[in-house]
Amino acid sequence: MPNPKETLQRSQERWSALLPVLNDYIATPNKSPAFDADWKVNGHMDRAVTMFSEWARAQAEHIPGLTVQVQEIEGKTPLIYIEAPGTAPGKILMYGHLDKQPEFEGWTNGREPWKAQLEGDRLYGRGGADDGYAMFASLFALRQLAENKTPYAKTSIIIEASEESGSPDLPAHLALLSDKIGTPDAVVCLDSGTGDYDRFWETTSLRGIVTGTLKVSTLKEGVHSGIGSGGAPDSFMIATNLLRRLQNPETGEIIPELHREIPAERIEQARAVAQLFKDKLKEEIPFLEGVETLHPDIVELVLNKTWRPALTVTGSNLPAMKDAGNVLRPSTELKLSMRIPPGMDADAAADLMQKRLEENPPFKAHVSFERGSVAVGWSAPETAEWLRHAIDSASDKYFDNPAMAMGEGGTIPFMAMLGKQFPEAQFVITGVLGPGSNAHGPNEFLDMDYVSKLTPAVAEIVAAHARHKSETSEGQNDFASF
Repeated sequence: MPNPKETLQRSQERWSALLPVLNDYIATPNKSPAFDADWKVNGHMDRAVTMFSEWARAQAEHIPGLTVQVQEIEGKTPLIYIEAPGTAPGKILMYGHLDKQPEFEGWTNGREPWKAQLEGDRLYGRGGADDGYAMFASLFALRQLAENKTPYAKTSIIIEASEESGSPDLPAHLALLSDKIGTPDAVVCLDSGTGDYDRFWETTSLRGIVTGTLKVSTLKEGVHSGIGSGGAPDSFMIATNLLRRLQNPETGEIIPELHREIPAERIEQARAVAQLFKDKLKEEIPFLEGVETLHPDIVELVLNKTWRPALTVTGSNLPAMKDAGNVLRPSTELKLSMRIPPGMDADAAADLMQKRLEENPPFKAHVSFERGSVAVGWSAPETAEWLRHAIDSASDKYFDNPAMAMGEGGTIPFMAMLGKQFPEAQFVITGVLGPGSNAHGPNEFLDMDYVSKLTPAVAEIVAAHARHKSETSEGQNDFASF
């Protein structure tokens, strides 16, 4: 068996050789359907799927029995299904996605969303870290095991193309693949984050999300502000006041109905993270000088971003500054994003938001809340002893630091689906989105050094699963023969 140093060097070489493929992927503007309604006509998504599937098929040379299928369903984004038969008992399911968020503004000079730029170990460009790397990491991990003749279980890999839209197309795909996937006893998801780049990070919870558009209308058409203001209510004023029904504008705190009790285990994990980072936690967010956090206590900040609800206005129909005349506008639309606690019923949360925003509108304005994507959060089951040991061992071996666990503030709808469908499965949720990686925002980057270490760490965990299942199967067989 190669030693960790040799394994890590080989992983680094493979990721370095993959750069042309990653560059082509980053250059492909395959925005998720929520941001590109004409994705099928534009062809970017199909181009990315073809790129990924062709590369995956070439790995059959290194991974015995590997098969790759592009599953198409009318009116839905495609999904790549990959299967490796393995050589050990049990089943593993691995997950990633290849659709992307929009460009966003504010990219540093010399960096662009649709042009890869390698600076040191960081590959800048939209989608590299969220989540284009996932399929390559999954297959590199299996290739490592196959080349070393290390046993691993039958492994299914799904790469979807609607995650950034809330995974609306995924349930239909999973229904068609249910017989092939079977009942996995371990799930590995490579679409999450890290607290730093010095260790393996295990995600233990994810918040859910409710998005929607609040629209407030007061006039049939815009009028001169010198004529209308002071007589007609400003739709923006009404919209911002309605937000007070959900959020305290002084503190940012959300109404109690959207909170959920935080388990003691998650509070302890938050304390451990706070102890590790101390004042460094603030560095994860690019604050302007002098701007303060929503809470001075680091533990509370960790819980705020992982378990508590939070509201963000992500868009509006306000005119650009250069087009803003002295006009009382007829309506205001605000796109809202409400993160909700893990396990909260997302539809019920959306219903509550709609009721609070629409009932008894000020000045009898016309108010509507049209919900967008809705997804449930997730909290991990108790980690089995074999998995805990495997994660700790992999982190020590490839990062020279112990592993850490924490919740994440984002949403991966797939996890809630699987958690409900496979309650007995063990979950390994991890990723490369560490400090500064800025998924969804400007200057998103993939840390090439980190992903080179994460890949063999994932392989170690997959191998540990095979050992565990083999030991369990042997014990069952002995008992049966006895």
